[in-house]
Amino acid sequence: MKNIAFGQYYPARSPLHTMDARMKVVLSVLYIVAAFLCKSAPAYAALLASAVVLLLLSRIPPRIVLRSLRPLFFIMIFTALLNLFFSGGTTVLFSFWRITVYVEGVYSAVFMLVRIVVLIFGTSIFLTYTTTPIELTDAIESLLSPLRILKLPVHEFAMMMSIALRFIPTLMEETSKIMNAQKARGVDFSSGGLIKRAKALVPILIPLIVSSFRRADELAMAMECRCYRGGKGRTKMTVPKLSVLDFVALAFMVAFGGTLLYLNGFRFGL
Repeated sequence: MKNIAFGQYYPARSPLHTMDARMKVVLSVLYIVAAFLCKSAPAYAALLASAVVLLLLSRIPPRIVLRSLRPLFFIMIFTALLNLFFSGGTTVLFSFWRITVYVEGVYSAVFMLVRIVVLIFGTSIFLTYTTTPIELTDAIESLLSPLRILKLPVHEFAMMMSIALRFIPTLMEETSKIMNAQKARGVDFSSGGLIKRAKALVPILIPLIVSSFRRADELAMAMECRCYRGGKGRTKMTVPKLSVLDFVALAFMVAFGGTLLYLNGFRFGL
């Protein structure tokens, strides 16, 4: 559970840490779109190179970012196998019983793995490791502020997201403590079949749910004692401002998307 990247912030001095959180949200969306624009091997190579550049710019140790891949390792392998065995093609690599693997299927599996890794790297670096949860929720609130015309509770939505991100590390720590306490009482979580392991999780889930409701009640009482009444009339101690670096990063991202389209064989007709 320590490998989960959501809610974890890595303090460092880097250009990505100094950027405006609103621009980082926009860049994350554009980066996800760029990842799905890739259709050729050169485009995927450029996408993988961009992930390395982001890692270097963030000045985050690679081992910390690589840890975020561990919880999704099974999903990555399962997705790659689906693309490997169920993708059609014209060139047969080998055939066994009713299973036929094509060269195009191998390419599809490799490209899908690269896409998943790059998406995890990009979103983790932009949204979690270089942006604090408070900055992230303030950015989302600012970007969604036009929806207030439709009478939508934008501030309350951002507040709920901020609280959820804030308590993810707390809940993980609480889960670890409960597991250690249950292990000390003789509970075995690693042996037996699937049903037995599922039953062994009951002594963890019940105390965790009770503890979560208790924390939520204490937090609501604390906010009420501090006269919290929503976003009406509230001001911010730090007002975010876009800098030249933010617009330069946006220009580079747009140029990167155009480069991927060019590598896919798209011509702009200039």
